[in-house]
Amino acid sequence: MALFGDLKKFWSQDMAIDLGTANTLVVLKGKGVVLNEPSVVAVVDNKGKKSVLAVGDEAKTMLGRTPGNIQAIRPLRDGVIADFIVTEEMIKHFIKKVHKKTIANPRILICVPTGSTPVERKAIQDSALAAGARKVQLIEEPIAAAIGAGLPIQEATGSMVVDIGGGTTEIAVLSLGGVVYSESLRIAGDAMDNSLKSYMREEYNLMIGDSTAEKIKKDIGTAIPTNNNTYPVKGRDIRSGTPKEVNISEEDTAEALNPILKDIVSGIKKALENTPPELSADLVDMGLTLTGGGSLLKNIDKRFSKETGLPVNIAEDPLSCVAIGTGKALDEQEIFSTVLSEY
Repeated sequence: MALFGDLKKFWSQDMAIDLGTANTLVVLKGKGVVLNEPSVVAVVDNKGKKSVLAVGDEAKTMLGRTPGNIQAIRPLRDGVIADFIVTEEMIKHFIKKVHKKTIANPRILICVPTGSTPVERKAIQDSALAAGARKVQLIEEPIAAAIGAGLPIQEATGSMVVDIGGGTTEIAVLSLGGVVYSESLRIAGDAMDNSLKSYMREEYNLMIGDSTAEKIKKDIGTAIPTNNNTYPVKGRDIRSGTPKEVNISEEDTAEALNPILKDIVSGIKKALENTPPELSADLVDMGLTLTGGGSLLKNIDKRFSKETGLPVNIAEDPLSCVAIGTGKALDEQEIFSTVLSEY
């Protein structure tokens, strides 16, 4: 049996999955990131019978644009599964897309938010098993982000990572391969988009969709305004119901995003207050490292540095950091075995 187990290892393609609220990334052992697609599934309802029409990139283009019988769903909300069946179909689709035909099913390592409950973790594990995994292990997101950012988490020095994803912001202080303190905030990139939508509705009487809000955030969104450039935004006028275009500035986006950034800063300060003094001393030199798509917001590092008094570094590849770290933990399982779990 042991020999058969070894053969299974040899013939299956192990993979690491960063199952994000906004995007799902897949890393194949020894090959790096092989898939990066939106966590969106288009479902068609045919006389009460639901079937999957499209997944990933193709499904995202349908968000907010579908006819009555088609729904574009984001099956994960705030980093946890909101729709179990659709999540299972999505994982199945991504596994099939990257997993070449081999004799054995793959062993999969998936990262989860630190604040997710054992029930939520089991749901993620069961989804992957139902999608065809041989064995499923889980790793907490901030640990994966820190490994991906190249932080010395195995050493007896303090490292701090703030991973701003789509559904959650993970804040953690790490030392000696473990989490000393962690905080999982259910506010991140999606909350920024919703904040921009509310701001446009209140200040400009303009209704905009998720995709437009995300585009504003990427193109002109900022934590500290630095210029007076304007940006055209198209949407629907609330009063007349007709299409309308308005011009907004960096000042507008900074004002709209301020409540979200304030909450993240409060989370960082709370983590610093709960950090042992010796590790706090390390953070004065090391500072904190930002990962995740939210860290790409203009001047977010300057704002956090100003409010915490610490040096703030943005990881080299913030969008893929968690996936790369998960892949590294899969490759070097002997080193990182203490941070992997099963439910």
